[in-house]
Amino acid sequence: MTRLLSHLHRDSAPRPARAGVLQPVAAVLTDRVDDVVVAEAAARTALARHAPLLLIAVMPPNTNHSPDPASAPVRAVLARVMPKVGPYAVDCVPEVFQPSTGRSWRLAAAKELLALAGRHRAADVVAARHGPRGLDAHTLIEAAALRGGPRVHAIAPAAWVPLRSGRTGAPGEGLPHGRKGDVPR
Repeated sequence: MTRLLSHLHRDSAPRPARAGVLQPVAAVLTDRVDDVVVAEAAARTALARHAPLLLIAVMPPNTNHSPDPASAPVRAVLARVMPKVGPYAVDCVPEVFQPSTGRSWRLAAAKELLALAGRHRAADVVAARHGPRGLDAHTLIEAAALRGGPRVHAIAPAAWVPLRSGRTGAPGEGLPHGRKGDVPR
């Protein structure tokens, strides 16, 4: 669905957008733990701009064939982030990026990915600070500076939170079958 309103002015009055100039916000999904944080940040930005969300699933280089957005590996990458992106109710466009194997220079994959985002007219690309070679946010920022855009936003990995047990109190309290400090067998 195409939205006909762009961002709001200071006075909160909507203004019509130029027809066909929707600029999605791209999220680079590299099949890592950080994908959820990246997708959520991109979805928040897309929601604020009334723009669609371009979900770019990065697949490993393969000389046999290039996967399509409906293939099982791509669906697995997207399935991890959709429960977190769904509540934002933004339009999602799935896309697949598979870096070419022939290029060995450092910025090659980043330039290819930014070219893909450019074909979709993405104004912003959200990526994790740490990622596969050439697809981390810092390399994408450098490649974007060399080619003249889009804006790349670096997202830090999610903070690690230790698992919490159901026990409360001092260590050793609440252990079944024994004295304080005994380990149940």
